[in-house]
Amino acid sequence: MLPNTTLVLGGAASGKSQWAESLILNSGLTPIYLATSRIWDEEMQAKVDLHKARRGAEWTTINAADGVEDGLRGATPDQSMLLDCATMWLTNLMMDEADIGAAQTSLLATLADCPAPVVVVSNEVGQGIVPENALARRFREAQGRLNIALAAQADTVWHVLAGLPQLRKGDAP
Repeated sequence: MLPNTTLVLGGAASGKSQWAESLILNSGLTPIYLATSRIWDEEMQAKVDLHKARRGAEWTTINAADGVEDGLRGATPDQSMLLDCATMWLTNLMMDEADIGAAQTSLLATLADCPAPVVVVSNEVGQGIVPENALARRFREAQGRLNIALAAQADTVWHVLAGLPQLRKGDAP
């Protein structure tokens, strides 16, 4: 049984999405994938295609690049939602020059009210070097604050490193 909210953190290509997918599939509920990625270039399209192929036909994918909260509000208790990922959601907000604080508050409230269990995937970006430009530094800081808020609200938090999931908060399903 999945808790209301699970956060899966990890670095790029750490295996976090695959771990999150396995949590959803093992729940026995209908798997719904909330895709937050905008397709900026061929490289991003290839990554999206790889994720789709790996998930398989049992998943329903909702393009939520501009509507994560709508996707969460449309959930039903017989579903399990995978929000992949909070990092791309934040990137979209920053590219749109949106009010990140207000958007984060709204996202957290919508997660709390979601009738289905939700697994949120997010990148841990604060363990590397200080970025050279102001936009990248603002992003790193905003991502760190978002991850802290998500982890505080989540019932369960996993950290995936080199494909190895480690439970950081809560109980394993």
